[in-house]
Amino acid sequence: QIQLEESGGGAVQAGGSLKLSCTASTYDYPTLNMAWFRQAPGKEREGVAVIAPQGTRRYADSVQGRFVVSRDNAKNTAYLQMDRLEPDDTAIYFCAAARGVPAFYSLQVDWYSNWGQGTQVTVSS
Repeated sequence: QIQLEESGGGAVQAGGSLKLSCTASTYDYPTLNMAWFRQAPGKEREGVAVIAPQGTRRYADSVQGRFVVSRDNAKNTAYLQMDRLEPDDTAIYFCAAARGVPAFYSLQVDWYSNWGQGTQVTVSS
C-alpha cells in the first residue's frame, strides 16, 4: 500500500490560513489522483479537494473559492492551501491517493484505498 504522510495542521482563529502538505513514498506518484478529505466528530468523511495527474482540480462547494489544491511531482507532494478558515472547517484532514479515478467520482471516499493518518485542523470563532 502507498504510504502517505500529512503535515501542517494546527489551531487558528476564524479568517486565518493554513497550508497542509502530503508526501507520498512511491515512485509512481505522478500517476496518482491526490485528494483531501476531512472528518469532523460524529460526521461522515467528506471530499474537500482533488488534483488529477494532469492537474485538473475539483473542490467541494463548501470550500470553493477559499481552498486551493496543488502538487509538486518532483517532490512527491500535494498541498492544500486553506484561506478564510471557518469554524465549520474544523476536522481531521486526510490525504488520499488512487489511480484511474473518473473525474465524476474523484471526491467520493469509496474510490480511494490509500490514506494518510490525518492531521487535525481546529478553527476557533
